[in-house]
Amino acid sequence: MRICVFGAGAVGGHMAVKLARAGHEVSCVMRGAHLTAARANGLTLEAGGERFTARVAASDDPATLGPQDLVISALKANSLGGLADGIGPLLGPETAVVAAQNGVPWWYARGLGARPAPPDLGFLDPGGRLAAALPAGRVIGGVIFSSNEIREVGVVVNDSPERNLLVIGEPDDAASARVAELRAVLAAAGIGSPEVADIRQVIWSKLIGNMTVSVLCMLTGKTAAGAFQDPALRPVLPMLMSEAAAVAAAHIPGFVRFNAGGGGPPDHKPSFLQDYELGRPMEVDALITAPAAFARAAGLATPMIDLMAALAVQKARDAGLFQAPAPM
Repeated sequence: MRICVFGAGAVGGHMAVKLARAGHEVSCVMRGAHLTAARANGLTLEAGGERFTARVAASDDPATLGPQDLVISALKANSLGGLADGIGPLLGPETAVVAAQNGVPWWYARGLGARPAPPDLGFLDPGGRLAAALPAGRVIGGVIFSSNEIREVGVVVNDSPERNLLVIGEPDDAASARVAELRAVLAAAGIGSPEVADIRQVIWSKLIGNMTVSVLCMLTGKTAAGAFQDPALRPVLPMLMSEAAAVAAAHIPGFVRFNAGGGGPPDHKPSFLQDYELGRPMEVDALITAPAAFARAAGLATPMIDLMAALAVQKARDAGLFQAPAPM
């Protein structure tokens, strides 16, 4: 397949190397020093004590790459404007786009069926640019379970050798030939992609951790494992998780948390903390603002999450990594 990974940072670079090594024609939209290194030396993945390098067609201009069979968007939620602007040249008549990101996705309201209506999520797609660039039928939902970081340009290090999944599904959860084919492609490349009946169950399953543990790690500077092991934090985590799970259950009837496997929490800094430490814009809207809107829509009180979120927003804002909207 001709596969473009749009946003080949830590997670995207991991997938690009594995897909290229599986024999696919892989291209990557990327930028900066990471792009320069990939052009010169290929992309390298360090995982499970081994080191793999793959050549990919790397560019910061999607127009040079041509139409693809599949595009996997691995951009952070706050960078998706680049996808809206650049996706056009990559789309052929049948090209599907896997939207793999943390937090509440911009397409969440599509294909909901009889589920409770979500709150207004327009702030996740300002001006409707993504919806216009990727109309119904293009998007496949995706949820990543894989801990990665870039420790040097052109080199991705995987910190979760027992858990590397890209879980996918149609926005309306219908069975489709393209999703079945893509699951097989991913599995053959060493990227787990189990069959699931409800992609939003998986979204909320990861979001419960993102809106609690990831935010707590950003506030404390700890890895996920470090947060769970800290005696001072250990009693707090179940209370945070309980509040988050209640929000999920209010919007997903019969909610059962998806088991991604891989044992306990990784000794890995979540990307929310990585972004803060590296001075990169942060996914505050997708991980904090949107879940809070879901809680309000369900009439749920989440005092512990609200306090932690307020501290995280202030910290990100004071570092110049998030601009909160002006009060009405």
